[in-house]
This record gives sequence, C-alpha cells and structure tokens, in this order.
Amino acid sequence: MARHGRQHIEQHESDGNAVVASAIDLVKTYGADDAQVRALDHLSVDFARGEMTAIMGPSGSGKSTLMHCMAGLDQPTSGKVMVEGLEVSSMNQRQLTRFRREQIGFIFQSFNLVPTLSAEENILLPLQIAKKPIDRAWFDKVVSVVGLQQRLSHRPSQLSGGQQQRVACARAIMARPSVIFADEPTGNLDSRTSREVLGFLKHSVHEYGQTIVMVTHDPRAASYADRVLVLADGRITQDLRHPTYQEILKVFASDDDVNTDAMDYGAEDSKSADGKENARIAGTQVETHDADAHESNIEPTSNVDVPALVSPKLSIPKAEPFDARIGGNGAAA
Repeated sequence: MARHGRQHIEQHESDGNAVVASAIDLVKTYGADDAQVRALDHLSVDFARGEMTAIMGPSGSGKSTLMHCMAGLDQPTSGKVMVEGLEVSSMNQRQLTRFRREQIGFIFQSFNLVPTLSAEENILLPLQIAKKPIDRAWFDKVVSVVGLQQRLSHRPSQLSGGQQQRVACARAIMARPSVIFADEPTGNLDSRTSREVLGFLKHSVHEYGQTIVMVTHDPRAASYADRVLVLADGRITQDLRHPTYQEILKVFASDDDVNTDAMDYGAEDSKSADGKENARIAGTQVETHDADAHESNIEPTSNVDVPALVSPKLSIPKAEPFDARIGGNGAAA
C-alpha cells in the first residue's frame, strides 16, 4: 500500500533502541459521506523500547485515537498497528483481550481502581487474572518506588487522588508490559503530586527500560518525556527530542503572542500572610479540590489547557504529513 506524504526525518539518537510498537499508514475515520471525520490521516510512527513519548495536540487532533488504536482498544479503518512483532490491527476480540492482558499496561486519568479491593489487591489484580506468578521482590521494589508501603491495606476511598494514581502506576508496571499507555495521567492531580507521578514514570523508563506512551495537554508533563509528538488533523506535525517546557509552549504559540508570565503557569507565587500558597494563572486564582493539594497547600494546574492561557491566538502547526517511523528511509511512494 502506498504511503501518502512521506517525508524524511533525521535519525534520532535512540535509533539504536529496538522498536517495540509501530503505526504504519494508519487511517481512522468516523461517520460517512458528508459527515465523515478523519481522525487519523495516513499516520506512521515508531516507538522505541525504553523511551517515554508524550503525544500532544489540540482537541480533535487524533492523539487519543492514535493511543486507542495502538493499545488495541479501537480498530483502524486501514493501515497496521504492530506491537512486539504482533499485528494488533488484525486480531479478533479474543486475541485482543489476551494481547492487552499480556503486553499492555494502562494508566487512566480517572484511576480505574476497584473500590472494594485494597491497594495491594488492585496492584496485583492483572497478574491474578492472567494467572501469572507474583514476583514479590519486584512487587516490593515497585511499592517502594511509588511510596505506598504504608497504604497497601487501604481501599481507594481511603486514599488521596495522588495515592490512587500511584496505585494505578504500580498496577501498570507490575506486570512488566511491553508498553504502558497513559491517558492524561496527571489530569486530576495537583502540581506536587503530578511531579511525583511523572518522576516515577520517568524513573521506570530510565531504570527499568519501560516503554511509556502518554497523551497529555500539559506542557509540563510532556517536558518529562524523551520525545514529544504533536498532532494536528490526524497527522504528526512536530517530532521533538528532549524538548524543554518553553520549547513545547513555542510549538503552540507564536513568539509575539507568548505571555511570559502565563508561560510559567505551573510555578507557585510567593506565600501569602497566612502561609498558604496560591497559584495564579493568567491573573485568576485557582482553588484546589484535591486531597493532596490540601496536604501540601499547592494548587492544581494539570487540568488547564495551557496554550489557551498563553495566548488567545493559537498558532497550531500546519498539518504537513510525514512519516515519523524511526529509521524510515523517507522515500516517497
């Protein structure tokens, strides 16, 4: 099948890493005739083993659709999805269930913990469902890294939002999946807890060789990644290696429009007289409803769509299709 609009991309420093997952000429459409929407438009990309990749883009850009197709949660209209040499896009439902159970880990914005189970039981649940042996040494290491040693007997209702997300992270990595897909993992967390969760994810990549693909609207969260893909109109428009927070912001706002005060939206202002810290974003005080935020007095920022605050005039990169597969030969078909 011919690939549309392929363009050469410079080989990345991670090209020596094995490719663990690939999208090949991926197309996903919804609806029909005049109402048809193309969520993915002949998109090709490789994900290297042992890397953390963030996927960003405006609403409707196709970032969640890409993640769902890669994880076997949705079927592409055409093209291929490959994970560990398996063609996910051609699997039936029984094969997909086994594939997700054995090869994929998930971290969701809403945590998705079983409310009647303890933290320890939630972490071990995927292994028990798959009837896999439990490596207690690995379990102890994961629990130690996420700092849940004193919370293992607690149910989700007895944990703060940050603690619940750490349980979800531990559950995802416990089975040592080929790829962990994280959908806005810090979206419901305050800034301090967001840093802790992102730090754990980055640590799991660099220390244990875990592969993570994360969808996020938050430039601060994306700055933790080794690689940032920016989508628009179902195509990859930017492929950034180790970008800084400021570099990510510049993708979404022109230099003339960037408000430097708003750019530092994640930084807390100096403490007020009563000792509480207030986060001010674009001149508006943000109030917290997260348990961890009350404990640390740090206000949440992760739910904010930063580019909209930086400038009312977004400069979304023009969707020029290209092939972001690692080591692609860049030849037009």
